[in-house]
Amino acid sequence: MAPKNYFPPILIQTLILGIFCFSCGQKSPEELSEVPDFKVPQFRLIPTDTFHFNNFVDCNMAEVWVGDTLRIFPGKYGEDPVWGFAEDLKFASGAHADEVFGTPAEKYIAPNLPKNAPVGQAGLHGAVWFETVYQDERDPSGRTLYAIYHNENYPETLPFDPQTGEGYLDQNWPLGLTERITPAAVPRIGVMKSTDGGWNWENKGLFLEDKQPRMILNPHNISKTFAGGVGDPSAVAVDDYLYLFYGEYGYPGEYNPETYSPETEASGQCISVARIKISDLDDPQGKAKRWDGKGFHADWDGIGAPISSLQIPKEKGGGPASSPQGGFHWGPSVSWNTYLKCWVMLMGHVEGQSWIGDKLYISFNPHRDLGHGDNSQAWTAPQLLVQKPGHVLWYPSLQPLNTPEDIAEKNTSLKLGKRARLFFKYSDLGKYMSEYLVEFEK
Repeated sequence: MAPKNYFPPILIQTLILGIFCFSCGQKSPEELSEVPDFKVPQFRLIPTDTFHFNNFVDCNMAEVWVGDTLRIFPGKYGEDPVWGFAEDLKFASGAHADEVFGTPAEKYIAPNLPKNAPVGQAGLHGAVWFETVYQDERDPSGRTLYAIYHNENYPETLPFDPQTGEGYLDQNWPLGLTERITPAAVPRIGVMKSTDGGWNWENKGLFLEDKQPRMILNPHNISKTFAGGVGDPSAVAVDDYLYLFYGEYGYPGEYNPETYSPETEASGQCISVARIKISDLDDPQGKAKRWDGKGFHADWDGIGAPISSLQIPKEKGGGPASSPQGGFHWGPSVSWNTYLKCWVMLMGHVEGQSWIGDKLYISFNPHRDLGHGDNSQAWTAPQLLVQKPGHVLWYPSLQPLNTPEDIAEKNTSLKLGKRARLFFKYSDLGKYMSEYLVEFEK
């Protein structure tokens, strides 16, 4: 995922926030011509007692209802030469969100996950984090699940293969997140499948990846983030497709230190979208298409175009992912709001090396059908949701409550109503918690 496992120092004291109310600026009639009566929603933060999550979280919260049980899958699993092998990807279950989110760490269960393949052989390489779980509607038992995972590798775990073009060359490689001299990771996005409600998983292949020519190397990449790649995804199903919103960190073309342009790099980065037919999830590799500026036409490993309304202009502090100043949104968490009848996206904001940023943002999209025209691009300009000066905020998500309505509707982080609980991670503290509810108004 983007920044994994790194805890920057606290800069100054936390700013205590009361109840805030924001209203997004409306788009022009031309931009919202298909939804002429859409009024960009208002929202407010309602402070609550702090709700601490009792286990390790370093990603979006993947969750699903299996029958009358809500199940969540936080944590990290697999080989990592920088941070060490991890076996923290476990699951917890409960009758409602408060119960499952309050599960103590020792009560989590480790599922059976595929082992890492030897270096140079086909199979799973690097570490994975589950970001979204899609429940196959074709299975009435609800036990067939597809986990969309973030996967990180290094030249050591995935060395370059000239025959396939996969992997990375350990030449001019940028530094990563630790204070030691360690390499930057490269994220990819893949798919695993379970047919028993999440107890056992099989790796099905890659959803998206950026390859070696798009890696941004020394001397230009000094951000201590990624060498490039795609990651930190959130996936939602609409009709026959799964739509993947993700962070794009690669160069929009072949990186060449002689012709490198920070403006060109930034133009191809931020939050992007791709899609795949749900029927292709059992064999996903090569099947997804990225948005290319006009439609879902770019290949799964090709060059797409980010969602322009979510990019930060240069005059407002926007910049490329390789820059030590940052200046981009990342880590989308997307949900359908049944009360507002629109999509809601939360996202982080990078404003310095090592994924530093003390703000979280929110955006709306009124079009349920993300496949029609440019509906997948029709996101309102991001509005400030919360700020904690002196802290580093990652992985915001809206979560269901333990209300009869949320339980009856089997709401998750992918489907919510008028009120939801806001969780995010204080990366500098290593804590994932909730201090607010979010209440929406039409």
